[in-house]
Amino acid sequence: MANRIVLNETSYHGSGAIKEIPGEVKRRGFQKAFFASDPDLIKFNVTSKITKILEENGMDYEIYSDIKPNPTIENVQTGVEAFKTSGADYIIAVGGGSSMDTAKAIGIIIANPEYEDVRSLEGVAPTKKPSIPIIAVPTTAGTAAEVTINYVITDVEKKRKFVCVDPHDIPIVAIVDPDMMSSMPKGLTAATGMDALTHAIEGYITKGANPITDMFNLKAVELIGKSLRGAVENTAEGREGMALGQYITGMGFSNCGLGIVHSMAHALGAVYDTPHGVANAILLPTIMEYNAETTGEKYRDIARAMGVEGTESMTEEEFRKAAVDSVKKLSADVGIPADLTQIVKEEDVQFLAESAAADACAPGNPREASLEDIIKLYKSLM
Repeated sequence: MANRIVLNETSYHGSGAIKEIPGEVKRRGFQKAFFASDPDLIKFNVTSKITKILEENGMDYEIYSDIKPNPTIENVQTGVEAFKTSGADYIIAVGGGSSMDTAKAIGIIIANPEYEDVRSLEGVAPTKKPSIPIIAVPTTAGTAAEVTINYVITDVEKKRKFVCVDPHDIPIVAIVDPDMMSSMPKGLTAATGMDALTHAIEGYITKGANPITDMFNLKAVELIGKSLRGAVENTAEGREGMALGQYITGMGFSNCGLGIVHSMAHALGAVYDTPHGVANAILLPTIMEYNAETTGEKYRDIARAMGVEGTESMTEEEFRKAAVDSVKKLSADVGIPADLTQIVKEEDVQFLAESAAADACAPGNPREASLEDIIKLYKSLM
């Protein structure tokens, strides 16, 4: 079987990378930017770091900020209409996964109007044309949406999230500047960082993993394991390591898929608006334990990448426990809750499990998970 690898066209990394935006805009002949950025980033003058650069270079833009932390169908629909009236010919997405996912959906629909029903994009939609060009500037080290072919939209009416997978949605330019992440609060840094670690670990053990994606994902585990604590304390080294680590795992998991940590987290986000990274972080160790028997030697690699010493002499049981414990320790160190007690209601478990089982990420899990299994996993964290 052939393994497909899809990566973004151009990326810039390092402090001050946002200064490269005008050059890219000029080289590509773009005329007006449609900024997709959430209200908080505008309020706290994060978005203005880029609009100022455009203004200094005489470049036109219009801002769209009707974006929620878990972007909705309505956010996309109003964004499509705003883009149509803006006169813009490209998008600059500034923010975390919410801004970039909204931008991807808008860009796909503008280029493929036959998919104006946002729900029609769920799964692998056979769109014909690439998205309106997107320059993606992440402000969190977590989703890696700037380099992936995935985006997630919330269907408020049906209380569910749906995953869209489309090579046509990938941004043409990624600007991964750790300085853009330095103003993020500790809690958000911790949550998005654990989201990135979940991408790396799930991507490393998923059914679709292959030697190329393994290379990306295992290196990302190492970088995140070394860097997340520092990033939460806002050290330059921590921010730089996380910016790179989350991008590298994006190149990995985007090309091999994820598993039930993400499908179960999507359900929590849709029902309770739980921050995606927090949901992933709470679920990850328990799901790692559930999946352990199907992962061969991979947990030895994960434990080693997380900084555990002496893995070569460990038994299978020991290195699997070491891998899980190292994840639990990192999660606790950065202040993530240990369980779902304050989140999940007993009466919602059946619906949550049904949503998770139907999620696009579920088939990639290395161990088959029945509806009953997923119910038990939720309840084990209550």
